[in-house]
Amino acid sequence: MMKKVLTIAGSDSSGGAGIQADIKTITAHKMYAMSAVTALTAQNTTGVYGIFEASPEFVAQQIDCIFEDIRPDAVKIGMVSSPGIINAIAGRLIKYAAENIVVDPVMIATSGGRLLSEAAMEALVTRLLPLGTVITPNIPEAEALCGMKIESRDDMVRAAEKISALVSGGVMIKGGHLPDSADDLLYMKGALRWYPCERVDNPNTHGTGCTLSSAIACNLAAGRSLEESVEGAKAYVTGALKAGLNLGRGSGPLDHMYNIEPIF
Repeated sequence: MMKKVLTIAGSDSSGGAGIQADIKTITAHKMYAMSAVTALTAQNTTGVYGIFEASPEFVAQQIDCIFEDIRPDAVKIGMVSSPGIINAIAGRLIKYAAENIVVDPVMIATSGGRLLSEAAMEALVTRLLPLGTVITPNIPEAEALCGMKIESRDDMVRAAEKISALVSGGVMIKGGHLPDSADDLLYMKGALRWYPCERVDNPNTHGTGCTLSSAIACNLAAGRSLEESVEGAKAYVTGALKAGLNLGRGSGPLDHMYNIEPIF
């Protein structure tokens, strides 16, 4: 039977990140994609120009409709911008005893600006992150969660230890922002695993984080261990980057369909 994956995130009108990247990633893994939209955005490869947020009640209603009809085998959570939405999502995931939850804590913009208010940050940390099978912060997001600067692999380990006190699952810190390494770290119940990261010479990286977290969710839905799921997801993202798609005037999207043959 086909596996089902739910993405709870914001929409990207240009199709490279958010819900659209998630659906493409899930489809490329030959799984059935479902979505609960937290916000509409007007954006493209050059930036985000507008955000129209869904109400917490409507986000909850979308999740109800999904779980009461087509129960997902895994859930990926991306952009959540208000305490109300975060609490609505957490409440529903607890109500339905959702499994294989991947939380991508989208908190820091590429420009370095904070995307979440203090209240939303607190709700994310206390309500949503503890539900994750794994959370996938990048370096700036991990710094915001642990309250320390991360400038080396040793710092990544110390940060993961601190963040693990906030969650019940694994912590995957993405090392792409480090100056001398791009290796990723998975920390789970005191055990460390490093994933050497091949730097692909491709400036088009729009939606890479969304894609990686969705691919991890797909691997978990397939019954793989968390360690195997991260490994499989990283291989998929590397392939999508190496395909060299070049769209848009800014940092363009990945080729999510690089491993699918056209039918015509």
